[in-house]
Amino acid sequence: MTTPTPTPRLSALHVHPVKSLGGQRLSEAAVEPWGLAGDRRWMLADAAGRCVTQREQPRLALARAESSPGGGLLLTAPGMPVLDIDVPEPSTTVPVHLWGDKVEAVPAGEAAAAWFSGYLGTEVALVHLDDPGRRRPIDPEYARPGETVSFADGFPLLVTTEASLAALNALVAAGDHPGEGPLPMDRFRPNAVIAGTDAWAEDTWTRIRIGEVEFRVVKPCGRCVVTTTDQDTAVRGREPLRTLARHRRFGGRLVFGQNLVPVRPGTLRVGDALLIVE
Repeated sequence: MTTPTPTPRLSALHVHPVKSLGGQRLSEAAVEPWGLAGDRRWMLADAAGRCVTQREQPRLALARAESSPGGGLLLTAPGMPVLDIDVPEPSTTVPVHLWGDKVEAVPAGEAAAAWFSGYLGTEVALVHLDDPGRRRPIDPEYARPGETVSFADGFPLLVTTEASLAALNALVAAGDHPGEGPLPMDRFRPNAVIAGTDAWAEDTWTRIRIGEVEFRVVKPCGRCVVTTTDQDTAVRGREPLRTLARHRRFGGRLVFGQNLVPVRPGTLRVGDALLIVE
């Protein structure tokens, strides 16, 4: 008797309210044109207005931000008091810089700046993107007119698959640093995780539907040093970049996961079926 092929399904949903901080696991989330509701609408900036991430500050992995009613934040971090932040009034904006983009954002106030500066030991400020339309459209090579993004690196959503992580972990186990594996999915900070596919199936997708929401699959996600940072300890290793360099190098980038742009809005729910449209 032939075993039926399981239908690929959404197995996890994640939002990261503050760019580069720990995130929240959700059972459902609304999809907006620029990403999941509440995802990466806040960011840290240094004294020069440049974005601050785990690339420079791995201890950000240990800080957590949860969305509170009304869109504010509940912030926690080791050795720090809990801080509740309201959405700031958009009466004043300041320029911040994110990978070459200059964006006008709203300062979150002195309490948030002091909290994060005390935690990191360097001067930073928290800012809020009240209007994602202020950010320059995503990479014109892949974007369509009017498409935009929040404070994510370049695209509204990131999707990964459980099968590809299992395949990557098998490669890590056979490589130079097997003791660093198996790696958890949070190293890759996805928004949507899919179960029930073949390994690397996402490489072939160009258009997908998850539940009621349709997406264009625009390009593979190039990975950086953040993936080597243990999200529970902030300790860095060599994996997965060492293994990705050997097995997943495309066009000069080390890739894992695919970037998505919403085509049709709606709500994602864990358990939603995945349909490959193209």
